[in-house]
Amino acid sequence: MPHLIDGHNLIASLPDIGMDDPHKEAKLVNKLKSWAAATRKKCTIVFDRGLPGGASKMGSSVVKVIFAADQRSDADTLIKSRISRARDRSAYTIVSSDSDVRIFAQRNGLKVITSAAFSGELQVKARPQPARGEEVNPVISEAEVDELLELFDAPDPNPPPPK
Repeated sequence: MPHLIDGHNLIASLPDIGMDDPHKEAKLVNKLKSWAAATRKKCTIVFDRGLPGGASKMGSSVVKVIFAADQRSDADTLIKSRISRARDRSAYTIVSSDSDVRIFAQRNGLKVITSAAFSGELQVKARPQPARGEEVNPVISEAEVDELLELFDAPDPNPPPPK
């Protein structure tokens, strides 16, 4: 079931991303990519005031990102427009704290979840992503090391003691 998300509403509901953060949209998109991978769901996130407006390359095949054009539109208007054009309305979930958007979605037969409620789900389902430049140290078992050494014909760094 695809989710249609009011981006700035959701950011305001998250404990780990502030509205004053200049990278708030990118951080939310990364969090949603992790959520989408963990849940195998797709979403479209709509933000206010993007220059230029329209689809953003920040997204992916499962997380689409759209910015409303500054001064001419806003996220609420774009979300309502998408709701009006939706063919299978029962397949969508709207994520917004805006009562006008939620009422419009419910009247059109869409499932609705508040940003605060979705924030809780997002915090649980999303896998943490390492920060850019942060070192990642995965745990690899002895068997995996042996398999890789064998695969690459590398000498065993810890050969068994001679008998």
